[in-house]
Amino acid sequence: MRIEQPIRRILKWTKPVWDQPGVRPVVRNNFNRVLLCGTPAMGGDRYASDAGERIVYWTCKSRMCPKCGRRMTLAWQRDQMATLPEMSYKGVVFSMPNTYWEIFRENRHLLNDLPVLGAEVIKNWVNHEFGAELAIMVVPHTFGRHMNFNTHLHVLVSGMGWNESKSEWVPITLPDSPLMKMWIYALTTYLRAALEAGVLKSTKHQRSLRSTFRSEYERKWWSVHVDEFTSKEHFLCYGGRYAKHPPLAQHRFIQLKKTQIVFRTRDHKLKRVVATRYTPEEFVSLLADHVPDHYKHTIRNFGLLSPRSRGQKSAAIFAALGQKKPTRPARVSWSELSMQTFGVDPLLDSKGQRMEWVGTVAPARSQPA
Repeated sequence: MRIEQPIRRILKWTKPVWDQPGVRPVVRNNFNRVLLCGTPAMGGDRYASDAGERIVYWTCKSRMCPKCGRRMTLAWQRDQMATLPEMSYKGVVFSMPNTYWEIFRENRHLLNDLPVLGAEVIKNWVNHEFGAELAIMVVPHTFGRHMNFNTHLHVLVSGMGWNESKSEWVPITLPDSPLMKMWIYALTTYLRAALEAGVLKSTKHQRSLRSTFRSEYERKWWSVHVDEFTSKEHFLCYGGRYAKHPPLAQHRFIQLKKTQIVFRTRDHKLKRVVATRYTPEEFVSLLADHVPDHYKHTIRNFGLLSPRSRGQKSAAIFAALGQKKPTRPARVSWSELSMQTFGVDPLLDSKGQRMEWVGTVAPARSQPA
């Protein structure tokens, strides 16, 4: 049986835990917005006709809200479908040793540089081997299957590169091993530089951190692999789900009690689905780690997808592929989205007449219990 609004219920139970000084302001802000989403406390729009009236309360627009996350995902996917040309794509996953996870959890300001490092590794390899430029989209992840803090990158890469000197597309290969070695070097060098510059803080002694960097650098293998995608829709569906939604889908919850939270998790080592259990306090503490800081992009574009390249080269790229560049789709209103999803027009009154916007409603002073 599906559990209704599990994340909102957990946040209500644990509000004394997360809504207090010492918790990151962005966490408190996002969690409070989720609790108020779609309630009179947010305010709203008033629609009316001769036969009726309806108040539509505003939503929170938080990434931690499953409903708002779905709407943002659909809008983002529509925009990207018009941006990306029709061609083959590859997916690159850059992981790191678990000894680095806690370093990035304690130094969240360093997370914003990870997409740049991953993109530069791919750009340097392709430029050296093929003299071409790729379309690169980086989706950073901070969570693992058990909601643990597990930092890694998922990267969408075009299957062909644009050689500007020849004005043509060239096929690209991305071997795992060279990318892995370059990624190990890039990340370890970055962390060493951050430590020496005094911008990396840790409970560990600097000597211990240097020893960790040295041992991890000397390891023969980090998990880096390249996948082939049959279409851009495949990656956009996956990337949007984890970049715009909460880290845990609502349908995975099995049990919700004030003493225990249980959700389904696929264990790759056991090769089966297992039950993961936390107390509500433990769960919300893990969830708080995955709330991104303000003004930090969760999806970054590089190469041919960078804002400058889009403006200067987009038309030439589509023309070289013999494709017509799609127009950016118009924004879908909430009522149209309701029609597409449920087949119901929420702005029709009891007589079938369409209600029109007549004004706004101020936020209520009292918050929902």
